[in-house]
Amino acid sequence: MTLVGAPREAHSRAATRPTASRQRLAGVLQRHGGIAVLALFSVVAAVRFPAFGTIDNVHNVAIQSAFLAIIALGMTFVIISGGIDLSVGSVFALGGVLAAYGSQFGVIVAFVLPLVVCGAIGLVNGLLVARAGMPPFIVTLASLLGARGLLLAITSEGATTYLVPEGSLFGRIGQGAFLGFGYPVWIAGALVIAGSIVLQRTRAGQAVFALGGSEEAASLMGLTVTRVKTQVYVASALLAGLAGALNAARLSSGVTILGVGLELDAIAAVVIGGTLLVGGAGSVIGTLSGVLLLGVIQNVINQIGTLNSSYQSVVSGALLVVVVLVQTQLSRTQRLRGS
Repeated sequence: MTLVGAPREAHSRAATRPTASRQRLAGVLQRHGGIAVLALFSVVAAVRFPAFGTIDNVHNVAIQSAFLAIIALGMTFVIISGGIDLSVGSVFALGGVLAAYGSQFGVIVAFVLPLVVCGAIGLVNGLLVARAGMPPFIVTLASLLGARGLLLAITSEGATTYLVPEGSLFGRIGQGAFLGFGYPVWIAGALVIAGSIVLQRTRAGQAVFALGGSEEAASLMGLTVTRVKTQVYVASALLAGLAGALNAARLSSGVTILGVGLELDAIAAVVIGGTLLVGGAGSVIGTLSGVLLLGVIQNVINQIGTLNSSYQSVVSGALLVVVVLVQTQLSRTQRLRGS
């Protein structure tokens, strides 16, 4: 009886497995689906709203997306490594306040001060996660509260607003433009290119993928797991602090109320771009497509005019749920093929 039934059972399992072409298609959709959705959404928006496709509007979307792109770049490395960083919104706001304060002493202090303080926060996050073995969610949640508390202490509970000196070099970096695009857009673009190269073409990037795939296997391969984990959290905090500094330069002040919920936008952009929350897979270009898609959604909501900005959260949340469901199905398809 067993000998007769076994081939039938094996044949049934084989019939349910996806073909090689379906597996390849699932992999492509998982990696590049965000880019396809962005292109389709942009074309539809340009047809529906004539003002959407204008050069001025493209510039607006780019500058509004630049700061989130810098933050999401760091978040990409963290999530691919199998972690999470909930502190980036508060670190972003803290970096802006420190940069505005430091701008009174020159452009170097304006950039170095927030990078040193924010980098230290990232170092603490990394050491607690990597060496103490604490859950990233708890560690970075504590850093979210701590960074926001430090910001309030520096600004006397938000009563003090530090202004960037008028005409300073620091302010010109935030407000100047080249070929119609603000300098923060060019800086974000350069960082995205550099981050993509590091992630895809260097041993450090491959170590991040290996860590996210399996920490035990990465350790057996000879990777220094503690060092890699620490590095991704330091990089995430540094990029969040830099984004905050650039935003302060653009606004000519360190606004204390910014950054609330920004960590959720960064996570959403990374996941929409095809990076798996479980780690081990993702790309910087995919993250950029996720950032731009969120920016386009916000811009279209503004184009409609009868909707307020709160609808962006509704649309973004719904889109995130759909993306996660699709990713789950695509991952299942690939696992079935590999089994």
